[in-house]
Amino acid sequence: MKIETLESGHFYHIYNRGNNSEMIFFEERNYHYFLQLLNKYIVPIGEIYAYCLLKNHFHFLIRLKEENKISYDDFVFSTINKPKSIDPSRQFSHFFNAYTQAVNKQYCRTGSLFEKPFERKRITDEKYLRQAILYIHNNPVKHGLVSKVEYYKWSSYRAILSNNISAVRKKEVLELFGDQENFVFSHNYYDVLNLPY
Repeated sequence: MKIETLESGHFYHIYNRGNNSEMIFFEERNYHYFLQLLNKYIVPIGEIYAYCLLKNHFHFLIRLKEENKISYDDFVFSTINKPKSIDPSRQFSHFFNAYTQAVNKQYCRTGSLFEKPFERKRITDEKYLRQAILYIHNNPVKHGLVSKVEYYKWSSYRAILSNNISAVRKKEVLELFGDQENFVFSHNYYDVLNLPY
């Protein structure tokens, strides 16, 4: 099966799960660390529109920045020589590898943590973009973890409604739904049993 190429200036729904559907988050600090690594490796190359972390899988909605909007000052390089270009796929690889190494060390495990390659779907229009945000935020409801999207801690839903500083593009997401009231309404009445996404 052909893997979708990650190209700058486009939106992508990116998701993956644990190898053999096993857990990737074992305790609360794992979620925190995963989001720290997201900020380190992905925020310099992309804009976060939505995310959701569940025990054995995750979802992101990301817009990859145009190359002229990427600043080398936002990266921490392990070598003196900076690369001539930044490859989004490589950044995701660094991200997942860093998390895997930390988990393997912490829990005395070996081998791959995630299925490879990670899944990615290009978002082609605004309606699809809104549907992807609703789908990602409602994933914990779909899996029976909570009865309402607002009750789940490890998604960007509450971050978007909060006044706290976040890497999530709150203003842009709310504008996609018209305003905050419609954002909340759309999430509460999204039919997780009859998913259009």
